[in-house]
Amino acid sequence: MRNSLLTAALLLGASSWAATAHDMIPAAQQTQSILLKNGTLHTVANGVQANTDLLLQAGKITAIGKNLRAEGAEVIDVSGKHLYPGLLALDTTLGLVEISAVRSTNDDEDVGTDNPQLQAAAAYNPDSELIPTVRANGIAYAQIVPRGDGLAGQSALVNLDSWTIEDAEHQAAVQIHLNWPTMRRWGVDSDEQKAKAKAAYEQKIADIDQHFESAYRYALAAKAQQIKTPDERWQAMLPLFDGSGKLFVHADKQQTIEDAAALCKKYGFKLVIVGGYDAWRSADILNEMQASVVYTHMLDLPERADEPIGQAFKIPALLKAAGIPFAIGFSDNWDSRNLPLAAAQTVAWGLNQDEALRAITLDAAQIAGANNIGALAVGYDATIAVSSGDILDPAFGKVEALYIDGRKVDLNNRHRQLYHKYLTR
Repeated sequence: MRNSLLTAALLLGASSWAATAHDMIPAAQQTQSILLKNGTLHTVANGVQANTDLLLQAGKITAIGKNLRAEGAEVIDVSGKHLYPGLLALDTTLGLVEISAVRSTNDDEDVGTDNPQLQAAAAYNPDSELIPTVRANGIAYAQIVPRGDGLAGQSALVNLDSWTIEDAEHQAAVQIHLNWPTMRRWGVDSDEQKAKAKAAYEQKIADIDQHFESAYRYALAAKAQQIKTPDERWQAMLPLFDGSGKLFVHADKQQTIEDAAALCKKYGFKLVIVGGYDAWRSADILNEMQASVVYTHMLDLPERADEPIGQAFKIPALLKAAGIPFAIGFSDNWDSRNLPLAAAQTVAWGLNQDEALRAITLDAAQIAGANNIGALAVGYDATIAVSSGDILDPAFGKVEALYIDGRKVDLNNRHRQLYHKYLTR
């Protein structure tokens, strides 16, 4: 049974969502084949293919090539258009937060530091007014992530055109999120205050160790079929111990990343660092563990006063040079629509165009543990963004159509409605 992230969601969620629900109707399941003709395909998996056709049948890509034919298919000429896999926005609160300043519309966090059983999917609002504004930029999937301290809960990967969470949820690895503590700085000149900060940090680490030790013992008992009194917290963490789940640790500084890596190494967890500002500095440790990074600071200022102004911008290139698998994420709700811009920024700071696109498509899907999305390839889900230009260029890359599982999505949204409204003023 899923647990709501906030008890208030059960009491206030229905009324708050009704007040902010969008009126775009989710597309019906694909029943007719669709043949997209003569487009420029940015396949991610097999380079860029010009003047190429794409056949979509029953929600899947079934053929790629030139001069394709399909009896009874809807034929759409996309000459001069650019076709991309639907983009993936990682580390968002989309559908969990509607209006940040209105508490009753914020269902992204619960109390306590030990909540691995909580599932963000239980609080997801597929009618959020924010969703159509985000998918208008070609974003087809979002990882919805619980916030909070310590073990905050489990995220879910959803498609952004659905009636319910059951329609929306895409199969992915179990994703448990741990917000690693930071060492508070009480003052640079006081040894006493530094000692207090260090002691407080070490106590939080000890608490995390205790949580995971309890979960480990529970996992051993479960393996031996010796569980007499089930505990939903430790039950939720079993996928970490059997290898079917991933631990997403939110950490930025080198010390916190390496402390988190030590914990994961102890138990053999699959590790994903979220944030990852200093991850490139810990390349040896992360590569040894085959860990990956969701980098979320692409449009941020430097973390340290003595760093160059462009430090945050070039970190994806540093991760690439260090051989660390990574994706670009955008830790927000409505602002996650800027994901293509964040990826574009990496091109100016060391990545090439293909690497930047891969960081918000195929690599993002692989980090989330999702199969058959993130690329234009036969057998993959028919999730495609059709753009008039480079999708990473906000000035010229206007998304003209979006298909999710072969369903053509309504790209109308609140922003466009207001734009046309005030054009008539």
